[in-house]
Amino acid sequence: MTKCIFDLDGTLTREESLPRIAEHFGIGSEMETLTREAVLGKIPFWASFQKRVHLLKTLPVREVADVLYDIPLYEGLIGFIARYSGSCAVATSNLSCWVERLAERIPCEVYASAPKLEEGRLLGIETLLDKAAIVRDWQREGHRVIFIGDGSNDASAMELADIAVAAGITHRPAEAVLDVADYHFQDVDNMVETLEHIMSETTDRSETTNPE
Repeated sequence: MTKCIFDLDGTLTREESLPRIAEHFGIGSEMETLTREAVLGKIPFWASFQKRVHLLKTLPVREVADVLYDIPLYEGLIGFIARYSGSCAVATSNLSCWVERLAERIPCEVYASAPKLEEGRLLGIETLLDKAAIVRDWQREGHRVIFIGDGSNDASAMELADIAVAAGITHRPAEAVLDVADYHFQDVDNMVETLEHIMSETTDRSETTNPE
């Protein structure tokens, strides 16, 4: 079976989520710079993410989740996920406590980084999601894995994936992503059409190999 793993920010969302949070709370300038440099791989993602979480950790967790619930999504990709929900997942480095409401709008399993919380207050990051580990786990189960992403923190997972798709629909993907990508799309419709073709090829092959 073919499985699809989607990055969230800038891949399924029409904008990066952390700058949106910062803008809502009036602390946008430094956040925008840190996010842009992390996406492009100019500074290590882990260091950037720690700094960005530190900037936001005093904010009310529930209010942050409410802000992200309204972030615009690429409906064409959400429609694709709905059609193949059992074969799709989202892998985001963002914190589960922040994206839990947004995840309600995405019809598949969502993997996220684990926050360190105390009485509903964010203290920091407990565990950063290892996207490559999800790819490896699915491949061990015998699946062919497609990974769709745009940021430098997607590159290691994309390099392991059987098919790597660079999503250039929100901004230019990181060079590390482009280096390992089998496809690079700047248009959602073209991306969906290609993913549909790959999924239908898999179905046709399965039906031919294992006729009823």
